[in-house]
Amino acid sequence: MKRTEAKNIGQIIDDLLKKEKLDVALDEHRASALWPQIVGDGINRYTIKRYVNNGVMTVHLSSASLANELMLNRAALIARINEALGREIIHEIIFK
Repeated sequence: MKRTEAKNIGQIIDDLLKKEKLDVALDEHRASALWPQIVGDGINRYTIKRYVNNGVMTVHLSSASLANELMLNRAALIARINEALGREIIHEIIFK
């Protein structure tokens, strides 16, 4: 058995996630969890549910007028979410 340079547990987990291609799925889950911090309590109060699939975040809202307003600010929301994640994961947001 060949000895290699020591790694900390965080590096080992990151390597495993990348090898198994689970890092994107984990970041999609993190993007969904970041929604309340990104939009604030006022908007999050109207959020019924949210999920991310293949880089598309779908947000169900209880207010149609709020959905229309957020649609106008969609690019800024995408940029803020991706900035919080540290890489581009979300490329589209759909409001329903």
